[in-house]
Amino acid sequence: MSYDALSTRTAVVTGAASGMGEATARLLAAHGARVALLARRAERLDELVAKINAEGGRALAVTADVTDSGSVAAAAARVHEVYGPVDLVVNSAGVMLPNPIADGREDEWARMIDTNLSGALRVIRAFVPDLVAAAADGRSADLVNVSSIGAHVSFPNYAVYGATKAALTHLSATLRTELGGQDVRVTNIEPGLTSTELADHIDNAELSGQLDGMVSAIGPLAADDVADLIAYTTSRPRHVNLRQVVVLPTRQA
Repeated sequence: MSYDALSTRTAVVTGAASGMGEATARLLAAHGARVALLARRAERLDELVAKINAEGGRALAVTADVTDSGSVAAAAARVHEVYGPVDLVVNSAGVMLPNPIADGREDEWARMIDTNLSGALRVIRAFVPDLVAAAADGRSADLVNVSSIGAHVSFPNYAVYGATKAALTHLSATLRTELGGQDVRVTNIEPGLTSTELADHIDNAELSGQLDGMVSAIGPLAADDVADLIAYTTSRPRHVNLRQVVVLPTRQA
């Protein structure tokens, strides 16, 4: 599908070093958008910029940690220095660390809350003024938050992960009441089972095995599938807001 409307856009994508963030950055760039890639792994970002440039796109690597306010502020300053204001923001950075709640893994709880929720808020704070200004100029302006089906479908041992994604989903809905009247679109994407690096972070062998079983039985989405949905959503006419999109593998109930 052609997404010609993206050719004039300037985008920020977090979590761009892998998975849905990487796939989204590549697709937006392939359709002409200037894309700032934010993630912690500088080497991975440099490799992705090289790929995008080789494919005829335009990309900027910006090393940033969304759990650190100073890092996000510095990243925003770098993006503004090189590209100026942005009009499309994709919050894709996230971690999934399941374990039984009785294990009391405060380290994992803090990491998920600080990345999946507070990290998104830091990025929103840094770039919402750009989005408001773009919309006031009559241009499309988009905030896309990548949540999860876990926001409203309960999975045992994923309580804290699900809670962070439920908070992000509700944040998206509430921000829509604040920003929609200013013509800024807010979209919440909730993917189901998707093949990404998230599973690699699980340190519980039993839960990791369960997830592998689901992948074998269901067949996951690819990161490119989610990227395609984000490109479609953000290339609609500016008066059209796909507010909430749930995307699942066909075999996932």
